[in-house]
Amino acid sequence: MWRVHRELAVSKILGALGCAGLAVFWYANGDVRGVMLAVPAALLVGAMGLRDLLVPVRLSVSEDGITVVHGFAGRRHVPWADVRDVKVEVRRRYGLRSEMLEIDTGDHLHIFSAHELGASPTEVAAVLRRRGT
Repeated sequence: MWRVHRELAVSKILGALGCAGLAVFWYANGDVRGVMLAVPAALLVGAMGLRDLLVPVRLSVSEDGITVVHGFAGRRHVPWADVRDVKVEVRRRYGLRSEMLEIDTGDHLHIFSAHELGASPTEVAAVLRRRGT
């Protein structure tokens, strides 16, 4: 079972509260542009933090398949027979290296970052490949 670290979810909620605080500050000072930036940021970061708190487990493995988060907070069970490919996409940009786990089930492509899994996508892919065979 791979999940979002609780600290990451809490930091997103704190970031949303910070953005909301900025919106109130800018509103009090008559800065409409600042409010127009801070309110959507607070809503977006707050929604992401809420999702992390409501559905912390992004991927779990069982004998008969995997269960993935689908949509905002839904879950979808995928039998091993439907898992077509498990791979890790590695990208380098601006001197940074990022990995994304891709699980192809034919009708859907489920993509997970290291932050969502709380582990390295390469390690998770190795576990999935061993269990799926």
